[in-house]
Amino acid sequence: MSAFTVVAGFFSSGTWLVIRNLLFFFLFVFWIAFAYWVYKDARRRVDDPWLVGIATLLGLVPPYVGPFIYMLFRPPEYLDDVRERELEIRAMEDRLSKRDLHCPVCRSEVDPGFLVCPICTTKLKQACVKCKAPLEALWQICPFCETTIEPAVVTAPPPLPPATLRTERQRKAE
Repeated sequence: MSAFTVVAGFFSSGTWLVIRNLLFFFLFVFWIAFAYWVYKDARRRVDDPWLVGIATLLGLVPPYVGPFIYMLFRPPEYLDDVRERELEIRAMEDRLSKRDLHCPVCRSEVDPGFLVCPICTTKLKQACVKCKAPLEALWQICPFCETTIEPAVVTAPPPLPPATLRTERQRKAE
């Protein structure tokens, strides 16, 4: 018996027919599963039903290649993510338009006219030296009494004496 007759016998047997039919069945199932995945994904990413249908056809018609083509050209975000981002942006815009002021230390709500936080006594604004009105940080003149505002002087800590610097350097070297 030659190798050719053994191979020819295998391909004419019932075992080969079962293997071939199972292979075709699984190829068909994967083809339909890819098309279903394209349909479900397109419904989550595209708002227009016509485009969802076209994407599904693209997933069906060129078998096994259509889903890869769809993956190249599909929208990058889900519709739910887009809607959620738009809602977050709208909420942030509403918060900014209301201009709720909060204390930078204790986060309690404060009035725009407060000079000091009533909860933690943090200084919020500078007062005008003449009319005692609350002033914004960037103002150069008081809008209420036209007094020129001198910027708050920030004092730097005094420099360390040279002997202290030497001892710190010596400690680092050791």
